[in-house]
Amino acid sequence: MAQVKVYGRRDVWSGRQWEISDALQACLVSAWGIPEDKRFHRFFLMDADDFVCPQRSERYLIVEVVCFTGRSDEAKRALVRAVSAVFDDVEITIIEMPMVNWGIRGVPAEELSLPYKVDV
Repeated sequence: MAQVKVYGRRDVWSGRQWEISDALQACLVSAWGIPEDKRFHRFFLMDADDFVCPQRSERYLIVEVVCFTGRSDEAKRALVRAVSAVFDDVEITIIEMPMVNWGIRGVPAEELSLPYKVDV
């Protein structure tokens, strides 16, 4: 499981959410083996005055990936490299938590049988 939050400027990225989502999903599929159909992406597009980062370009994106613990450091590095290769001005944060902290359809995630590996 990986949930993705994307922060950026509305005047630059509005209307391009599927383009961004497709690129990020391709990175997750290649780096972590996430199934293509397991896509949970949320967009937080802000007015320029609400996204203050003067040392960055107007195309700057912040990507947060919230996921189960278990991926190797190398897998995390691979995701960072993949995302950075796609977007010019991006920062990515990977936030991990134990499966017991997730509830999916009323079941703790640690009790689910996942169709993909987390320990990559």
